[in-house]
Amino acid sequence: MNGFLIFLMVLAMIATLAVLVIGLFAMARGGEFNARYGNRLMWWRIRLQVAAILLFILVFLAS
Repeated sequence: MNGFLIFLMVLAMIATLAVLVIGLFAMARGGEFNARYGNRLMWWRIRLQVAAILLFILVFLAS
């Protein structure tokens, strides 16, 4: 079970990083993509970051 939680935590961290990088490139470029998806990408980053932190706490408590 602990290995599965670690896997989910790493997956959430990688997804957070991916959304952050996409959002940063969108902001740097500007344009229609940023106007349409910029806010949504940053909200997904926050959600994924919260999930990663909660999974980190669960892994810490499980060990």
